[in-house]
Amino acid sequence: MSKKEESGNSRRDFLKLGLTAAPAAVATAALGSADTAEAASGAPEEGMQDTAHTRAYYESARF
Repeated sequence: MSKKEESGNSRRDFLKLGLTAAPAAVATAALGSADTAEAASGAPEEGMQDTAHTRAYYESARF
């Protein structure tokens, strides 16, 4: 093979990979955000949760 043919093949392979990887990345991102939305909506509590972090914040914010 000549140098010209080798560089042409690798460029084509790179473009093929890019064309197939982009839609896969978009699909993965879309499915991942749907899963996190379901997990976040799993707890139907209203208001702020009473945790050690919130208590520490309220203690530090007092005047």
